[in-house]
Amino acid sequence: MAAPSSLGRRSTPLSLTAQLQIADTAVDRANLLPEDKDYVYDFSQNPGQFADRKTFPALVGTGGSLAVGTLPPCGMAPLHIHPRSAELFAVIEGRILTEAVIEAGVVDADGKQRVIRTDLTSNTMTIFPKGAFHTQMNPECTNATVAAAFPSEDPGIGLILPQTFALDDEWLKPLLGDLSTEEIAKLRASLPTGLFLQVEECQKRCGIQKE
Repeated sequence: MAAPSSLGRRSTPLSLTAQLQIADTAVDRANLLPEDKDYVYDFSQNPGQFADRKTFPALVGTGGSLAVGTLPPCGMAPLHIHPRSAELFAVIEGRILTEAVIEAGVVDADGKQRVIRTDLTSNTMTIFPKGAFHTQMNPECTNATVAAAFPSEDPGIGLILPQTFALDDEWLKPLLGDLSTEEIAKLRASLPTGLFLQVEECQKRCGIQKE
């Protein structure tokens, strides 16, 4: 019998996160984290301020992850979803407005698509079900501090508009009401980039210079 082929075998060592994921027992996982500091995550020292199983391997096996951050004055998160998790969103300090669309078939009293709107202040929270379209905005002229907990070690994120406009024009035309190629190109070029947007009307009210 021929020896098994080595093609396709991993030639690089497994990351700590991967080792923790395939550990046989919780004891084996704990032994892969021998230092007390392995159980500490410093949000102030980590880009993105998001603790998931990749950035904080000690989370492997817990079924959860956490984000803590600051939404600047007039700042807004783009419309997005988390494909593998619900989100528990809490305001620690400041004020945040949110809107969420759960799924098709959830309608209001008039039979229209229901949009869940909240006005959150310090020490209040809301929930975005898994896969729900949602966005958050700071309407005030001061920072807001927020925390978002996920019952998943890897909740993921989907950015609705950029991913929609990644489709070819022939697919977008019927989806968008048969817009022309030029109109689609103009819309695609006007899409904001990044994980934080700025609300111009709010900036004017707050006297914030447009970046």
